[in-house]
Amino acid sequence: MPKVSLWNQKGEKIGEIDLPDYIFNVEVKPYIIYEVVKWQLAKRRAGTASTKTRGEVRGGGRKPWRQKGTGRARVGSIRSPLWKGGGVVFGPRPKSYTYTLPKKMRKQAIKMALTSKLKNNQLMIIDNISLDVIKTKNFLEIIDNLKLKKALIITDGRKSQLELSARNVSNFQVMPTEGLNVYDILRYEHLVLLKEAILKIEETLG
Repeated sequence: MPKVSLWNQKGEKIGEIDLPDYIFNVEVKPYIIYEVVKWQLAKRRAGTASTKTRGEVRGGGRKPWRQKGTGRARVGSIRSPLWKGGGVVFGPRPKSYTYTLPKKMRKQAIKMALTSKLKNNQLMIIDNISLDVIKTKNFLEIIDNLKLKKALIITDGRKSQLELSARNVSNFQVMPTEGLNVYDILRYEHLVLLKEAILKIEETLG
C-alpha cells in the first residue's frame, strides 16, 4: 500500500496516509490512456461545422444564358460549385463525433492516471482547504504555501467558496470527485486531492 505525506493548507506536513493499491498502484498502459483521452476529446467536439450545397445557396433559380449559340460554356445555375458564391461539394455537415467506450476501460484509465501522478511525485494529499470568504488573494496564499504552479484540485463535493476564489487564477482548476477524468488529470502538472475526496474516489472506482 503506497504511503504518502499528508499536508495542511499552510504547507505543513501533518502526517502520512495509506493509499489503496487497486487505485494508486496499478500497471500503467499508455495505449489505454490514449484511447480514453481520444474518446474524451471526441465527445467535446461540437460537430457544428456546416456548408451549403447548390440547392441551399440563395439565388440561382434562372438559367444565366441560353444553352447554345453564345460561345460560352453551358451552365444551368450561378450557384454551381464551379462558380464563386456557389454551393460546396462534399463539404462538412453537422455530425456527432461521440462513440462508446467500455466503462471498465474508462475506470481503469483513471486508475492508471492516478498511479502515474503518484509515481512521478506529482500527487499531493491535503487534509482540507477552507476559505472564510470568496477571495482570490486567500486562494493564492494557499497555493503559495503548497508551492504549486499548475494543479488540478479534487474536492469531496461542491465547495463554492473555493471554486469561486480559484476561477480567475490561470493554471488551476477546482473540481469535485464526480468530474474526475483522465484528460484533466494529465493536463495539469500536479494533482491535489483532499483527504475526504479519496474515500469518494474509492467508492467510484472500487
